[in-house]
Amino acid sequence: KDHLLKPRNIGHMAEPDGVGEVTGTECGDMMTVYIRVGGGRITDIRFKTFGCWAAIGAASLLTETARGMTVEEAERLSIVDFEGDLAGIPSDKEHCVELGMLALRRAIENYRFRST
Repeated sequence: KDHLLKPRNIGHMAEPDGVGEVTGTECGDMMTVYIRVGGGRITDIRFKTFGCWAAIGAASLLTETARGMTVEEAERLSIVDFEGDLAGIPSDKEHCVELGMLALRRAIENYRFRST
């Protein structure tokens, strides 16, 4: 609930190391995740979304969780990692969390592509 009332890490990032964009097939929500990586860890992460309250809250929670993780750890995040934090979110909104995770994975793929 806190992430819904006071979302963190919202906004564009200038000169990110990776960018991931997705559009939800179920709802049409759009999300972009920006990452900055240093020493193999996500040192900064931001998001922008055109979506419902659940998408905003889920992206805020996801970005707070992923910050400081290694790229590999962040890439392995799944909905199971957020079950306790998502108590009270209707099951028809769980795809919002998955949307954020997909955007994060795409940002990591983009980072790896740019790094080669």
